[in-house]
Amino acid sequence: MTARFDGRNGRWVGASVPRREDPRLLTGRGRFVDDIRLPGMLHAAFVRSTVAHGKIAGIDLSATLAVDGVVAAYTAKDLGLGDIVALLDRPPEEFSPTAMPILAREKVRFTGEPVALVVARDPYSAEDGVEAAVVDYEPLGAIVSEESAFAGGAPLVHDEAPGNVLVDVSMFDTPGVDAAFEAARAGGGRVVEVVTKSGRQNALPLETRGVVASWDDHDDQLLVQMCTQVPHQVRTAMARSLRVPERTVRVTVPDMGGGFGQKCVVGREEIAVAAAARRLNRPVKWIEDRREALTAGFLAREQRYRTLAAFDEDGRITALDVDVVCDMGAYSCYPFTAGIEPLMASAEMPSVYQVPEYRVRARAIASNKAPTAPYRGVSRPQYVMAIERIMERAARELGLDPVEIRRRNVITQFPYTGVNAITYDPGTYRESLELAEAAIRDEGWYEIRDRAAAEGRHIGIGYCCFSERTGYGSGAFAKRKMAVVPGFDISEIRMDTTGSVVVTSGTMNHGQSHETTLAQIVADRLGLHLDQVKLRQGDTERIAYGWGTFASRSVTIGGSAVSLAAGKLGELLCKIAAHLLETSPDNVRLDGDGGVVQIDDPERRASFEEIADVAYLRSHLLPKDVEPTLTATASFDVPGDGTFSNATHAVVVEADPGTGQIKILRYACVEDCGVVIHPQVVDGQCRGGIAQGIAGALFEEITYAGNGEPSAASFIDYLVPTATEIPDITVTHLETPCAFTENGAKGAGEGGTIGAPAAVLNAINDALRHTGVELDATPVHPQTVLAALDAGVHKEMSVPS
Repeated sequence: MTARFDGRNGRWVGASVPRREDPRLLTGRGRFVDDIRLPGMLHAAFVRSTVAHGKIAGIDLSATLAVDGVVAAYTAKDLGLGDIVALLDRPPEEFSPTAMPILAREKVRFTGEPVALVVARDPYSAEDGVEAAVVDYEPLGAIVSEESAFAGGAPLVHDEAPGNVLVDVSMFDTPGVDAAFEAARAGGGRVVEVVTKSGRQNALPLETRGVVASWDDHDDQLLVQMCTQVPHQVRTAMARSLRVPERTVRVTVPDMGGGFGQKCVVGREEIAVAAAARRLNRPVKWIEDRREALTAGFLAREQRYRTLAAFDEDGRITALDVDVVCDMGAYSCYPFTAGIEPLMASAEMPSVYQVPEYRVRARAIASNKAPTAPYRGVSRPQYVMAIERIMERAARELGLDPVEIRRRNVITQFPYTGVNAITYDPGTYRESLELAEAAIRDEGWYEIRDRAAAEGRHIGIGYCCFSERTGYGSGAFAKRKMAVVPGFDISEIRMDTTGSVVVTSGTMNHGQSHETTLAQIVADRLGLHLDQVKLRQGDTERIAYGWGTFASRSVTIGGSAVSLAAGKLGELLCKIAAHLLETSPDNVRLDGDGGVVQIDDPERRASFEEIADVAYLRSHLLPKDVEPTLTATASFDVPGDGTFSNATHAVVVEADPGTGQIKILRYACVEDCGVVIHPQVVDGQCRGGIAQGIAGALFEEITYAGNGEPSAASFIDYLVPTATEIPDITVTHLETPCAFTENGAKGAGEGGTIGAPAAVLNAINDALRHTGVELDATPVHPQTVLAALDAGVHKEMSVPS
């Protein structure tokens, strides 16, 4: 028999129950890395490069060691650690492997790169020690843009990367691309070209990176407490860098104040701190300050897309030809490599549209900037913006409504295998588009826009229709030819003598409410009360291996593993209960109320407490083939190409031509992430993601001077939207259950960030439609609007009458 309790019809999945994390976090009882205090704890700070690119001529730490309170100071030579090396299994012409030293050795490659480590009795003495350090540099030319990277005779960021190219792939070039463009030019169709760009950003979690490392003589183990989305990958990389057996490193994660992808890679500072703690045999703490986070932490986003599209006379797209350049900064991130952005863009660029012919070349370039890590969305905000700008431009040139051209091109038949060799599972691409448009139309925004135009005001409406590939399994990552292939997840569930369970997951919560949502899945699967389920995660000693949380995999993959483990435990409970009730296992089932019931005689029942009492305390009563334990382990890996959530965002903005200010008047999101485990949590994910997307569209950007000096070292220079700038956001849920996950859910973590930049940009261009101005880069600052309007006026004046 199969003891499966279908959670979709249960009491917990689908309900916005109170979050179990809230009482602890909202009353100040959370425990974050900086809350950790250990006896004899020391504090670390880093000497960081003051130049973007240069040879290290000398490091003098004698004055540092003389500072009162300083205990030790180390250079790369002192620590002797192995480098972090992220690899792709690709030929040299496609991938140039480079090493990231824990501390810079012969040369520095970006402003803020760690050069030396200072350890002191308190953080103030550590900072004084950093100030006393003397480092001599021989400056080299800095690479700060695509143009400077590709310029003839440009200095190399890495000698191993000719032309400053880390990745150069042409994943697709179907045979009919050129013919489709010729047909569009010769017939009544159109060939449309758009060049889109996105600015460099910081993921900006509220809690910056931090670590407390201590050596435990009793366990012969290095305990590393830190905020990371990927504790097992940190353990692996740290053990390799320290050149010690992996069993001697234990990574645990307390409460974490956000990550957004920035913490799903392995950082060098944490390894340096761990090495110092091991050498000194004392706990050492490092907390990244906001200046370090903005200038030397992992950054994201800076990309350029040159997109050429062919359309027939009916407005249907017939071919795409795309050139992508991603500025990945000074180093490849581990384990994803510099290929994370260009490979994502290449594979998924067609988005939700039926594109019959496709050509793409994508490159990752090295520059003298802080390295890039994944950030919520990973290339999808950028390639979605490119394809959505193409749709807008084509609609204008063909005289079509922007919604209508999307309606003619969007995928409607599922499963659909695209020109990119990806099979898309069923979704509501057209339905979400129709509902989003209806919301805007029914509220009268089209009439408001037209009346405003007659009054000289600039109101615009913009849409973005997109999909979010979620829960990437090992098959999807293997296609990228990664040397380290993430994918599966493992869960173990254990019931105690009271009938309560502890469940482990290799995922890692950093604000997504795992303690609640994963418990909902288990409670429904076994018929338990939510209070009887406890989640454990973020400890490499408790979980054999886990890939952590990124790419919206927590519920899709982690939740599926948890559900399978609970199902296995349910089968074991039924087997023991059948023995106790003296009936066949086929004649019992979980009763949905913390026990097992006999099907043909509902009066005969065994509670979980009774079953557990026998399993642990009276094991002589167990069936002969059952061991005295109530535990089960399961793993899950999404088959095939994974699953796709989808959404349409609709935005109304007003542009002030006098100040250049953009004000969002209305924001509507219609999304489909399959079965919704906790509606309030999903709403929060959507709204939070949209806020970050708006930030990228209108506010946040890190630029660099010609010498590689970053522009933003504090929130004075790095503009972050507040509650005043973020509008009320309505979220409408559609539900297309996923056939590939155990709970029918698809991912929901990144969609808001993916859709917002394109939707906002399209709305801005619609608002400025009568001025002749068209913007294709984000962020759109007020000065951007004013400069474009001014250029448009001068261009108009220069045209001969």
